Amino acid sequence: MARIYQTATLGEAQVRIALIRDRGRADLLACRVDSWGAAYGDALWFITRSRDDATVLAYFCDEGMAQLKVCFVDARGAAGWRVAHRMKGRLG
Repeated sequence: MARIYQTATLGEAQVRIALIRDRGRADLLACRVDSWGAAYGDALWFITRSRDDATVLAYFCDEGMAQLKVCFVDARGAAGWRVAHRMKGRLG
């Protein structure tokens, strides 16, 4: 389950993520879900306000600093990894 908490500082984060609009350059296509229980795997994200509920502490940054490039999609069926990536399996 990918329950993402946005950290305020880089030092708190487990992963640095760049949000991009171009699907072709993204490592992961992610779909935001409305509930904690609907988050599944690496690609269905629930953004939580509670640090204690998170599976990942993320710092959102520019593409040059990022370890992972993510593009949000509207459909759950379109969500998933586009490329083989070292973060695969580590967000949930």
